[in-house]
Amino acid sequence: MSLWTVVVAAGDGLRFGSDKQSADLGGVSVLERSVATASDVSDGVVVVVGESRVEGARTLLAGVVGVVEVVSGGATRSASVRAGLAAVPGAVEVVLVHDGARPLATAAVYGRVIAAVRAGADAVVPVIAVSDSLRSTSGGVVDREAVVAVQTPQGFRAVAIRAAHAGGANATDDTTLVEANGGTVVVVDGETDNVKITRPVDLEVARCLLAEGLEDA
Repeated sequence: MSLWTVVVAAGDGLRFGSDKQSADLGGVSVLERSVATASDVSDGVVVVVGESRVEGARTLLAGVVGVVEVVSGGATRSASVRAGLAAVPGAVEVVLVHDGARPLATAAVYGRVIAAVRAGADAVVPVIAVSDSLRSTSGGVVDREAVVAVQTPQGFRAVAIRAAHAGGANATDDTTLVEANGGTVVVVDGETDNVKITRPVDLEVARCLLAEGLEDA
């Protein structure tokens, strides 16, 4: 089954304070590291960035094998995913969507997601347990055993994600759109080290995790 990955990196980086995708992480940029792992498991990769960063991203990613196209994103995450999907060939059967700000996702978590899609799921999402105590904004405690934290890469039958996006709906992640469109969603184990870089402190955490991983290798 042919497989392409859409790497979404079109955010404005306001909470980070600068372009986090070009920040150094172990000698390469955050975006390069995210795309390189996606490329290792994919037949093709589409990278979605802000309109003003398209040419810069093409230059930045010139040395990454397998990057097929860099395209301009939209005003929302879902619009950016749709821009990426538009660049994926119609014959592709499996599509993964990954946040460029999660540069430490491993081949192992990609493998679990891909295997579940190939086993028949419409959509697959890696998740981890929530360790914090939770309360609802409307009052009352939320049972943390009943919830999980969602990560990427998320995987899809191509027809399922295309159908879910056909109406132009928006959501914070794509499995939500597929589920709302009647598709089945399967969860697999995520990784605690698969951190999302949102603020500068997250980059420092990622650098520490990467250094620990290299030492253990």
